[in-house]
Amino acid sequence: MSQTKKIYCLMPVYNDWQSFAVLTQKIAKIKTNDYVFSIVAVNDGSFTERNEVDVDLSTTILNLKANIGHQRAIAVGLQYIYNEKKDYDYVVVMDCDGEDKPDDILLLLEKANTEKSNKIIFAQRKKRQESVAFKTGYFFYKYLFYFLTGQKINFGNFSAIPKKLLSKVVHQNNIWNHYSGGIIQSKIPFDKVLLDRGKRYQGVSKTNFNNLIIHGLSSIAVYFDFLSLRILRYSLYGIAICFISVIYILYQKLFTNYAIPGWASSLILIIFGIILQLFSVTLIVLLLQLSSRKNINTPNPKVYLDFIESKDKL
Repeated sequence: MSQTKKIYCLMPVYNDWQSFAVLTQKIAKIKTNDYVFSIVAVNDGSFTERNEVDVDLSTTILNLKANIGHQRAIAVGLQYIYNEKKDYDYVVVMDCDGEDKPDDILLLLEKANTEKSNKIIFAQRKKRQESVAFKTGYFFYKYLFYFLTGQKINFGNFSAIPKKLLSKVVHQNNIWNHYSGGIIQSKIPFDKVLLDRGKRYQGVSKTNFNNLIIHGLSSIAVYFDFLSLRILRYSLYGIAICFISVIYILYQKLFTNYAIPGWASSLILIIFGIILQLFSVTLIVLLLQLSSRKNINTPNPKVYLDFIESKDKL
């Protein structure tokens, strides 16, 4: 007979307590004898009054001192579970609004068990409920991410983390900027399950266009070292093309009988200006990258203590 496994469902909440109440009720109704669920919610500086959540689940709410953002709220929750909870088998990271469907938790856990808890399992979206504008932006974001980093990212936060891998996760400084991007960059083994995205239970999304841009740039910033090399490579390509263009123009002017327009000299000056700009940008990026490498930041799995103001048990 298999032993019942304990799951902590971790979710950031920002002024979305109605959706949170619905989600916890749905998790409580999941029919399974293999798992028992508990909730850890990170109240990311909400200013709206919290609804009473009446469900038969052990629920802990971490009230943060200020709004620190979705990704950092996840990092706080992961460190809290790692340091203060011992009796669990998996941590499921999910949103509280219903777009990460409670029934899909079992599919993530099933895949994690198949992998013998040796991989983090992410939900890869095969059908999304967002607007055409969002889907278009997300399409270009994925390809920009791949172009700049050489890595593919086609999943978000919804994931199942085995207990034995949580130590590796909380010691990654990059998860404070972008959770899924930090996991990819860390080389921690992961796999994916194709799942449809659900619909919000209540209200509208608190994420606006500016927040989406910042979120996307944060995922790319995780790869600053690799990105610096990419910038160096493309700058060298650009400088080489500029030099070849200058040599070609000079060759045509000095060694052939072709008529060269009078603006050729101005074009050469413009090309040299481009070379100077490319060299300057490359030099600045490399200096920033080298400067960041000299500062060794020891991973601290107890940073979360600086952000928590109080804890509520429901």
